Amino acid sequence: MKHTILHRRRLPILILFAALSLFSASTAWAGDPNGTETLAAAEEPYAVALTFVWLIVAGALVFFMQAGFALVEAGFTRAKNMVNVLTKNFMDFCIGGLAYFFFGYAIMYGSSIAGIIGSDGFLLLGDYYDVNQALTWFFQMVFVATAATIVSGAMAERTRITAYLAYSFLLSAIIYPISGHWVWGGGWLSQLGFHDFAGSGVVHMIGGLVGLTGAYLVGPRLGKFNSDGTPNEFKPTNVIYVVLGGLILFVGWFGFNPGSTLNGADLRMSVIAMNTFLAGCAGATTVIYAGLVRTGKADGVAAVNGALAGLVAITAGCAVVPPWAAVIIGILAGFVLMWGERFIERTLKVDDPVGAVTVHGIVGFFGLLMVGVFADGTYGDVSGVIAGNFNQIVVQLIGAVTLAAWALIMGFIMFTIIKSAIGLRASDEEQTVGLDITEHGMSVYEPGVMPQTAGD
Repeated sequence: MKHTILHRRRLPILILFAALSLFSASTAWAGDPNGTETLAAAEEPYAVALTFVWLIVAGALVFFMQAGFALVEAGFTRAKNMVNVLTKNFMDFCIGGLAYFFFGYAIMYGSSIAGIIGSDGFLLLGDYYDVNQALTWFFQMVFVATAATIVSGAMAERTRITAYLAYSFLLSAIIYPISGHWVWGGGWLSQLGFHDFAGSGVVHMIGGLVGLTGAYLVGPRLGKFNSDGTPNEFKPTNVIYVVLGGLILFVGWFGFNPGSTLNGADLRMSVIAMNTFLAGCAGATTVIYAGLVRTGKADGVAAVNGALAGLVAITAGCAVVPPWAAVIIGILAGFVLMWGERFIERTLKVDDPVGAVTVHGIVGFFGLLMVGVFADGTYGDVSGVIAGNFNQIVVQLIGAVTLAAWALIMGFIMFTIIKSAIGLRASDEEQTVGLDITEHGMSVYEPGVMPQTAGD
């Protein structure tokens, strides 16, 4: 009887794999899985090879940003929840990458249906079993992972691991790919002329605003708000982690933005790298000096978020604005960050432990609009107000509002379903003990191996 039950349980899985194997066998060589045809058809084979190397290296840099996000979030959260944060940052790209392989890539880059959604390329079968498709899939997969991991920080210290893993799959399989299709997959926003070069909106704003809906629905951490609604400050647990993570993210951005040329021979990448660097530095400098004026203290942790804000803001326009504009965008992003953090916490009463909603969501929206202001027409025929074109700012506003609405609506629906189906929030007791013990059965520092202090 036991053997029969197990056999019945395995049967659907066996049928699925058999069907996929037959389909794959019949279409496996429809593309160019070895790259032979791609090189033979290229006028300059070495330029093609350079692009492949460039995008794989750039993709690896973006992938390494996962370590930066993990460290920043671990540094901001309390020691009793560090294993939980690290696990989420590790697993979201594992689960999200599989979801993007099975469903997301096809929805984002498959043949477009009315500019809304892609329709083919699932599992990269048939014509999609091709070196060019594999290259695009890898580079875009690490962008999906970035969008997914942003939400971890906004919902840290009180979200069940099972709920977070379910979210990672749904965002990577459906929410991100559909909006990505509109902008980067030949969809209706790209046809309208909307410009988001490396993802201020597609990646950062989507992640940040989905995180806002999740943080709102899961509720604040215990003790975050007083009975009168005033917030209490939770100090970072480990400033070393925050700063080191911020530096890793800064380095990763040189894969994020210059890599988005998608062409190893596009020399504009040097301007993109410079603009990226300048905006990040301007954001950090603005925030640290604003803090000195306001409190008399130089807040290095705030400076890290200031740098990230500058980087997020320049990501949409890094290829189309001049360097002096990158500095202005970074400075303005610092002020947007400081306003946004107060707005999220004090007006909306949403608990965001790492400032992810503001850094990625609000500043991402701002970065999209800056394309319509500062694009100078020297690259990609994109020009804004400074070049005498007022139409681009209108298009950018339409795109930004559309993406923001999509993220908020779909995020709210998704987390509401997850909340009803499997639960979203850890219990008060679990939060008090810490999610590391209750959900993972381990601590960052096990008894007997705690770091020794100077007086020990």
